[in-house]
Amino acid sequence: MIKKLLIANRGEIAARIQKTAQRLGIKTVVVVSDVDKRLPYVDAADEVYLLGGNKPADSYLNQDKIFAALQETGADALHPGFGFLSENAGFVDKLTKKGITFVGPHSKSILAMGDKIESKRLAEKAKVSTVPGFVGELEDDATAKQEAKRIGYPIILKAAAGGGGKGMRVVRSEEELLPSLERVISEAISSFSDGRVFLEKYIESPRHI
Repeated sequence: MIKKLLIANRGEIAARIQKTAQRLGIKTVVVVSDVDKRLPYVDAADEVYLLGGNKPADSYLNQDKIFAALQETGADALHPGFGFLSENAGFVDKLTKKGITFVGPHSKSILAMGDKIESKRLAEKAKVSTVPGFVGELEDDATAKQEAKRIGYPIILKAAAGGGGKGMRVVRSEEELLPSLERVISEAISSFSDGRVFLEKYIESPRHI
């Protein structure tokens, strides 16, 4: 049973986690940057730890400060909310080694789902319906042309490590394919330090389920 939960997030996300924990009888520690320290949810916390800083890199993304907060407050669990450190598998492993409960998925799941190629392979293995595409890295121009033709235009190029809308480009003809592929690879390397790209059929009017 969790006794004290450190909430490594801010704003409405932190407020919701805090309310739920308190309903369950779990004490909460809210970590805050200089920018957020006067927000209403901070006053409602059982304990507040000031991270300082005006930018996420100096506060909510600063692992050294988060670990210091855990140690100084005696929190035995951490809830990351979403964003920030919630998808950092290395951070989760460090927590586990220190005996801190991470309220979220196992680091192996984070790694798998953070890689779009691997996550699609897992979905297909589990017999989950997926958008038609080439489940693998496009290693050369010939493969890209061949697979795009097989699937049929329009297609969408995606960075395997992509997120936040970056590393994606819709391609409607073979003439657009290679220039688009080059741009997506460049953006993927620049944004994620990972140039792997795959392709899928582009669904014109999708509905999320």
